[in-house]
Amino acid sequence: MAMVLATTEANNRTAVPMVVEPSTAAASLFSVGDLTVEFSAVKSSKTPAWSPPVDITVASPLEKGLYPLLMFLHGYMLSKDDYRKLLQHIASHGYIVVAPQSNVLFPCSQADITGAAATTNWLPTGLQYILPKGVKADLEKLALSGHSRGGHAAFALALGHAETDLKFSALLGIDPVAGPGPETQIPPKILTNQPSSFALDMPVLVVGSGLGEKKRLPIFPACAPEGVNHAEFYYECKTPCYYFVVSDYGHMDMLDDDAAFLMKCLCAKGTDRDLMRRSIGGLVVAFLKACLEDDKDDLQAILGDPDIAPAKLNPVDHRI
Repeated sequence: MAMVLATTEANNRTAVPMVVEPSTAAASLFSVGDLTVEFSAVKSSKTPAWSPPVDITVASPLEKGLYPLLMFLHGYMLSKDDYRKLLQHIASHGYIVVAPQSNVLFPCSQADITGAAATTNWLPTGLQYILPKGVKADLEKLALSGHSRGGHAAFALALGHAETDLKFSALLGIDPVAGPGPETQIPPKILTNQPSSFALDMPVLVVGSGLGEKKRLPIFPACAPEGVNHAEFYYECKTPCYYFVVSDYGHMDMLDDDAAFLMKCLCAKGTDRDLMRRSIGGLVVAFLKACLEDDKDDLQAILGDPDIAPAKLNPVDHRI
């Protein structure tokens, strides 16, 4: 039998209607939102029929409503549950986040892509069984995202390396990495070193870490090496695309504080990870609002004043 484990994280906030300036409204995205978030961990199983094709974690608002949907693919040697605080941040602003578990050890993205595609195709028939009562997913408003190798897998899936029945409306790469170096890309090889070469028909957000390409230990490579990291992904994006680098933080600094200790030891890092998580969470929410809900005010406010974010954003760029 499929097993669903649900936990709830409440925020104890009371929303007070008021007129606010765009910069103030945008700043609020960098804090946890007003909605209570429930996490449900579901194992893949042959029965019941609605069981997901792979193990998944779903972060959903508990309040009744119709919410846009975000697929999130975790990174290499990591787990879908290493990002609970980041996923809670996103979901608390009115999004359902589905995070499939992929193979941890193999240094390629094919299993990630296949599992993500299968999970996407499962959404129309299986997701509703997992969501809280009165909560529904708007499958017409679906975005795809991933971190590290999961970012590479998200781009590869969006580029057509697996078939999906649903259409993605936006793509997000959170410090995506395509391998140890330009000549040693992991399969499928999607980087071409050519500008605007990605054949994508959706808006793209790329968020990078400023310390990701710095070595922490001389005997190990950088966690997000130059030539296969966020800068190259953004370089190869077509318009419209958006680019933010959280300059004082590293490749693993958006993970939960108690997650992936060994991997964190291998990567250069910043100081207060909460600032990194809040910065990425706010950027993701602003981008999703712009692409899925046609509300570009907050994204434009952040582009105009990156200091709104709790962590330093530099460089900041966009092409439309």
